[in-house]
Amino acid sequence: MTTQQKQITSTNEQDRAVAVLTTAFSGDPILRWVFPDSRQYLTDFPRLVRAFAGAAFENETAHCAEDFSAIALWLAPGVNPDEEATGALLDEVIPDARKEEAFAFLGQMGEFHPTEPLWYLPLIGVDPAQQGRGYGSALLAHALARCDHQGSSAYLEATSPRNKALYERHGFDEIGVIRAGSSPPMWLMVRKPR
Repeated sequence: MTTQQKQITSTNEQDRAVAVLTTAFSGDPILRWVFPDSRQYLTDFPRLVRAFAGAAFENETAHCAEDFSAIALWLAPGVNPDEEATGALLDEVIPDARKEEAFAFLGQMGEFHPTEPLWYLPLIGVDPAQQGRGYGSALLAHALARCDHQGSSAYLEATSPRNKALYERHGFDEIGVIRAGSSPPMWLMVRKPR
């Protein structure tokens, strides 16, 4: 199957991408642990996308497949999430009673994140109405071909067993699992260039 892909450039396209990611992650175990209230999730997750992975828009490493059926926000080697903005947002929106657990989880994410330059995939999602058609795999394959061409590793965090299996099919290997308090597990995964 040939999947049409394009770079996300305009503000309108960025808004569409954030909307797709918001629907794609609405049942994600980790994100719903962070945002258990549906209203809060719908309000604050889009803000988190922009804080945590918005550098993909700025650095032209945000892509969509099949007219926004799937979105991938990659951060190139040397480009990182805005940790200050992400931390401030989460400090604002997570209730005090849950902050210790949530920030312990984020601390583990930071500890495990590789220090060598590599491509980081903070977010990839497929519109729930379009899942199972290969759009996410097509976005992964496209970006991983770039990694292979450049001789770069790729890194991501899998938030469910289903996602972990998908990433394993694309050559990612588990390097660790994190969990804090009542959180679901998150699998940390790296793919070496081919």
